[in-house]
Amino acid sequence: MAENLSVHSPTQAGNTIQSPAPDTQLSPQKALPKKRKQSRLLQQMWRERWIYVLALPGIVYFLLFHYWPLLGNIIAFQDYSPFLGYFRSTWVGFANFARLFTDPDILIVLKNTLVISLLQLIFVFPSGIILALLLNAVVSERLKRLMQSVVYLPHFLSWVIIVSIWQQIFGGDGFINHLITGTGGQPIDFLGNPNLFQPMIILQIIWKESGWSTIIFLAALSGINLQLYEAAVVDGASKWRRLWHITLPGIRNIIALLLILRIGSVLSTGFEQIFLQQKGMPMEVAEVIDTFVYSRGILNGEWGYTAAVALTKALIGLILIYTSNKIARKFGEEGLL
Repeated sequence: MAENLSVHSPTQAGNTIQSPAPDTQLSPQKALPKKRKQSRLLQQMWRERWIYVLALPGIVYFLLFHYWPLLGNIIAFQDYSPFLGYFRSTWVGFANFARLFTDPDILIVLKNTLVISLLQLIFVFPSGIILALLLNAVVSERLKRLMQSVVYLPHFLSWVIIVSIWQQIFGGDGFINHLITGTGGQPIDFLGNPNLFQPMIILQIIWKESGWSTIIFLAALSGINLQLYEAAVVDGASKWRRLWHITLPGIRNIIALLLILRIGSVLSTGFEQIFLQQKGMPMEVAEVIDTFVYSRGILNGEWGYTAAVALTKALIGLILIYTSNKIARKFGEEGLL
């Protein structure tokens, strides 16, 4: 009897011990930390409520004047008429976008825009870096602040004032021509010559905006560890070596960031500056995308077509920012994100 007795485990009989099914519902113990986190977040927001109140005007501004107008891009798909409105205007689908490939003026406008943008990348963008390096080399702090204020001042002037000053200096009866005629030379038509239109535009941007970018680069230069320069001097490095191996790498991230933003706005050359000076100039040199949208959309009433042009420009800018940011991150830069 004892020999025939055998202890059979539940698994030998094919029966397995099944563990109870896990409770898929969130238990009160697990839900409690979640409620605590939410309550802590609300408490933190209440403690910092005045910060949100201060930020509220800026948030409302962007919502009303930057995000809400985006809904108006719907007219790019319509034969829009202001008298009919959004809901009664005729839908044309992608007809306005197809017109981009058949309008001969688009190629002229695109060429002028790209030429001015390329000149800005070559001459305007490095001018802020060079000016910041020169000001950073000034030993006297009082002189540095004075020069910084002087070069930064034109940024606060409107383009109307800038163009007026430019006419007083380079106009037919301006200061430069008075000097030329006073020395027996012939006056030069700086502002009426189509060949000089785009170079003069670039000079104006350099004078007006270089001080703004200089402030940014000076702030980046102030973050470089001075011990690196001291060690380089001990090792016998020249000024150019210190510039190339310490200064420029120290502000490389800021340079990459501003370059990405500039590439993203390559199709935006500024409306007011060119609009104020393009009168009497041929379209082949003075018409850019921003002024084209105004003249064909507002003046000629081609609302849907010019909205398609502006929307295409915005999409291309978004693609350029995303692509340049990806390239910058592949090269080890921080980029935008």
